[in-house]
Amino acid sequence: MTETAQEAGMEEQALIRRAQAGDATAFGDLLDLYYDTIFRFAWKWCRHRVNAEDIAQLACIKLASSLAQYRFQAAFASWLYRLVISCAQDWQRSQRRHDHDDFGNVEPLADDSPAEDQIYLLQLFAELEDLGEGMKETALLVHAEGMSHAEAGAVLGVSESTISWRIHTIRRHMVKREARASESV
Repeated sequence: MTETAQEAGMEEQALIRRAQAGDATAFGDLLDLYYDTIFRFAWKWCRHRVNAEDIAQLACIKLASSLAQYRFQAAFASWLYRLVISCAQDWQRSQRRHDHDDFGNVEPLADDSPAEDQIYLLQLFAELEDLGEGMKETALLVHAEGMSHAEAGAVLGVSESTISWRIHTIRRHMVKREARASESV
């Protein structure tokens, strides 16, 4: 690690400690520093701007009430990903009461893939949820965020081999899915 990276890490730790101690300005600075990351991950979770804003808002509220629990044992970004995932899952459970397949409201962000690709991703996310707990989160961290299996495991609190197994299961499912699609054509 370079000296500059070490200094930045120490500054981030100092900012977090001040926010944990109740310094509202430090908390605001921490949110300014990480809000884009929070929103990006929420958007990748649901692929809908308004819903991502709701999830990000929940994550910011949860961050305020949970920041004291951060113990500096893992990178803050990893801990924050876990918090956003938890908020996204809570939000999703709350939305099941209003279950609707509203693929018409998929909102591409600037320079993003076409709406058809986003609809495909929404359908894929629904299938990943059906595969079992942790599959969607694993796919997002490894494929959308570019994390290694070890990094994703640290974020999700599971072993690297569990992440590898999940990725294998997802790939196997996708091969079967594509085979079924080919047969129907």
